[in-house]
Amino acid sequence: MSTNNPTEQERKPLLKRLAEGLMVLALAGMVIAVFINVVLRYVFHTSIVSYEEISRLLFVWLVAIGSIVAAFEGAHLGFDMVTSRVGPAARKALFWISQLLIIACMLLLLWGSWEQVVAGWSSYSTVLGYPLALGAAATLVLAIGMLVVVVRDMIRGTPTESSETSVE
Repeated sequence: MSTNNPTEQERKPLLKRLAEGLMVLALAGMVIAVFINVVLRYVFHTSIVSYEEISRLLFVWLVAIGSIVAAFEGAHLGFDMVTSRVGPAARKALFWISQLLIIACMLLLLWGSWEQVVAGWSSYSTVLGYPLALGAAATLVLAIGMLVVVVRDMIRGTPTESSETSVE
């Protein structure tokens, strides 16, 4: 677990702190919207329909931003069943192959997300009327953020190690 002492907060890059702040706001917005709707449903037998759209949109963005932060920290679930049993040269080759496969997947996600954003500008949500491109833009940002992390790892020549302890 990480501690929240002032020196650790100061060392965090500005973009990471911004992303974490956005995640906090999105989660708080979701909790408030869902809580209000639950109370309204069970106490007053009514609800605010727009809160469902808001919480859904916030959840999509929370997952996208959270995935980028997790990749930045090296906290995504992974396994080393193969890489722990091979030599250093094979481990390095597997690292580069996996990075190239991730880049290919992220480029496909980037392309598909862009197509969805373009299509979503002319489609609007049923209740609030915002362009559906706002939801698709989350995966566009996700793809770009993941590509940045992968390029960073490729420049380093090694994956980001998580600061958390691993299960042996």
